Amino acid sequence: MHAPGRGASLPRDTRDTLFLLAVIAWVVALQAAHIPAWTTALTGVLLAWRGWLALQARPLPGWPWRAGLLAVALAGTWASHGTLLGQNAGVTLVVVLLALKTLELRARRDAFVVFFLGFFALLTHFFYSQSLVTAAGILVALLGLLTAVVNAHMPVGRPPLAQAARIAAGMALMGAPIMLVLFLLFPRIAPLWGVPNNNPTGTSGLSEDMRVGDVAQLALDDSIALRVRFDGPPPPAALTYFRGPVLSRFDGRRWTQQLEPTALSAGLRAELRPRGEPLRYEVTLEPHQRRWLFVLEAATEAPELPGNRVRMTTDLQWVTQRPIVSLVRYRAQSHVDFGHGPLQDSAALREFVDLPPGFNPRTLQLAQDLRRVHGPGPQNAPALVDAVLERLRTGGFVYTLEPGVYGQHTADEFWFDRKAGFCEHFASAFAVLMRAMDIPARVVTGYQGGELNSVDGYWTVRQRDAHAWTEVWLQGRGWVRVDPTGAAVPSRIGSLQRLQAPVGAVAGALRAAVGADLIGLLRANWEALNNTWNQWVLNYTQDRQFELLRSLGVASPSWQDLALVLLAVVVVVSLVGAAWAVWERRRHDPWLRLLHHAGRRLTTLGLQASDRTPPRELARQLRERFAHDPAAAALADWLLRLEAQRYAPRSTTTLAELRREYRRLRWPPARGA
Repeated sequence: MHAPGRGASLPRDTRDTLFLLAVIAWVVALQAAHIPAWTTALTGVLLAWRGWLALQARPLPGWPWRAGLLAVALAGTWASHGTLLGQNAGVTLVVVLLALKTLELRARRDAFVVFFLGFFALLTHFFYSQSLVTAAGILVALLGLLTAVVNAHMPVGRPPLAQAARIAAGMALMGAPIMLVLFLLFPRIAPLWGVPNNNPTGTSGLSEDMRVGDVAQLALDDSIALRVRFDGPPPPAALTYFRGPVLSRFDGRRWTQQLEPTALSAGLRAELRPRGEPLRYEVTLEPHQRRWLFVLEAATEAPELPGNRVRMTTDLQWVTQRPIVSLVRYRAQSHVDFGHGPLQDSAALREFVDLPPGFNPRTLQLAQDLRRVHGPGPQNAPALVDAVLERLRTGGFVYTLEPGVYGQHTADEFWFDRKAGFCEHFASAFAVLMRAMDIPARVVTGYQGGELNSVDGYWTVRQRDAHAWTEVWLQGRGWVRVDPTGAAVPSRIGSLQRLQAPVGAVAGALRAAVGADLIGLLRANWEALNNTWNQWVLNYTQDRQFELLRSLGVASPSWQDLALVLLAVVVVVSLVGAAWAVWERRRHDPWLRLLHHAGRRLTTLGLQASDRTPPRELARQLRERFAHDPAAAALADWLLRLEAQRYAPRSTTTLAELRREYRRLRWPPARGA
């Protein structure tokens, strides 16, 4: 109940300082997820300390304090990042320095340094996220900083913050058309356009290797990996395999990629043999810091990715020249019915039957038993594959997120002991058993499945759709996809049933109160809104710029045309801005203009009036010079009320009222008249 009164009674410097600290706290809070925890804690303590000093009207700390805190910040940054340079270390330092600068906030010059450092800190948010939520948070912070800047340019009196906020919002609205024009016409020159990210932590849910347990942990992640819009109806759910890294080397515990071809494998070719009509579609891929490009198996042509060269490896994986560090969109076409790889056995395929010695002895014995039953040799490989798949279907194998920690012999434990696991357990154990039966096999990782967003029609693939399957080589057919998880648990592939993360108490109560259907509808609408932001804002590319010029009548748009249009817009805006500046200069401050007009008339009465003479002084001179003139008394009273309107905290008189009274005032006669 007393907070408003206390806030109104605070000195202006204290009020303005607390407001600026609140804005800085919001800027830092937006960055909290991307900076070390100690940085957030330290900046919070510094801002709280500075606020306490302002409330208590205590002096600011001296330079030894600031130097010591700076040393702590530098040491913490070095300990967290191993360097004081680079993106992540730089962002950490900017955030800490922004808070430290408030400890020497004594003059307007210091305030302006804080303002512009705050604007720079806002830009660093886009290093990590360009989502709609991030943009909304930054817009709030931008308006707060603009309000603080406007307020700092109002040095006299005690103008309310609401007035400064209205002016700041007006400035933002006036600048919006210029921002829109620059957004539409400023050249997107790849790879300069976009913000690189040197964060080595991948977010795609996949990596160059696969150790038992990695993909299982990511199945709980419900964030979006990619979105797909098909030109026609989508393919059957069981065929939606988005191919990623192919893992062909196994050391007993870990599957890894074969990055460089050996002398044997150098002879292998992709030999893709598409069948039927292709599916055409468009992919919006979230940044994952790797060079993988996800497409449906199997794409016959390179996806259209402007500014980044794309090539296909011999194992049918599409990779880019540079890592995917920002949201990208590309078109592709795939044949879900296809064959690939050599049709006849060769020495190059021997690398895909290698197994490390000393691992999985029971699996090796099982392989010998199966070969005795079905016979060895390439001609019997299909029967051996079918036998293992039948074992998966009828052996009581369970698909679970919590298979427990596997030991040294992962395949043995899967086939004989646990009989439980996630897709990587199924794929790894199956590939090991295939190789033990002298059948070339490898593990393929990527995404399988997805769901249709009924709001915008996009097929959404999430991190929990991360999947691992196998490919085996069969004579006369080449590499053939075999999904052992689908054999044991068909619902995982066919009907797109997924393991779900446990629902928390709050989320469970919300679902019970609102209803799961409504929650799903709200989520679909929110994701559709985010997707619209991605498609039309983040993915506004050079091709769309040229489409805009074509719609304006340019037959064959080029960079020169973009530059000319942008130059013309800049010239027009500059002329409009110059005209505005001239008009604003003439308009000036209406209070000062009214005082200046009154001062000029008072000089004709013999008073000493200048632009720096306050109204109170003019009123005193009037009373001394025209002591018994009622008109002079009324004019002096008007001057005092003019001063009160500007400086008195509870003045109820408006400037418009004073202006009307001024026109009706009677003036004392000039001396000698």
